[in-house]
Amino acid sequence: MSIIREHTSATLSDAWRTIDIDALDPDSTVNFDTASLHPPQPEISEADARQLTAQVRQLLRGGDAEGALRGCLENPVYNGSESAREQALQTVIEVLQSIKVGEMSPLLRRVYGGEGELVDVLMKYLYKGMAATSSASQIAGRPGVPAESTGAAMSVLLSWHEKVVEVAGLGCIGRVMTDWRRV
Repeated sequence: MSIIREHTSATLSDAWRTIDIDALDPDSTVNFDTASLHPPQPEISEADARQLTAQVRQLLRGGDAEGALRGCLENPVYNGSESAREQALQTVIEVLQSIKVGEMSPLLRRVYGGEGELVDVLMKYLYKGMAATSSASQIAGRPGVPAESTGAAMSVLLSWHEKVVEVAGLGCIGRVMTDWRRV
């Protein structure tokens, strides 16, 4: 019986767990720097956000809604102060509210045809805008129009959401939900 007890106590010890099998796996996170998966994003200051807003409003006054939308989506505020992020959100919503319903699908097709990532950035702003509608102060009204209700702003965002899914497909939602970058 003593041999069985010695054998049992030897197998119950943790001495056999001394090999690090993760070091042997080439796909393990031990073998590469995980920081390289998330490249650093440029810092956007509040002054930069205001400058972008001024440029976008100039494009809107000139009648270039597509250029204004592209300008907002090509420079998303991933890394910046909360006020810069709010300024960018207000600018995007201002552009979306200025585009007529009949122009949405053709405009989105042109934007999606040029670069698909822009539509994903638009979807991020749509979700952020929907989350922000609980406080109406974060949603900017259309230029020259009295303040709209929160319901009207949500209606605009939902109609854009519908058109984005129609043009880019359901994969756009999945990419936005799994992307670690937040606007």
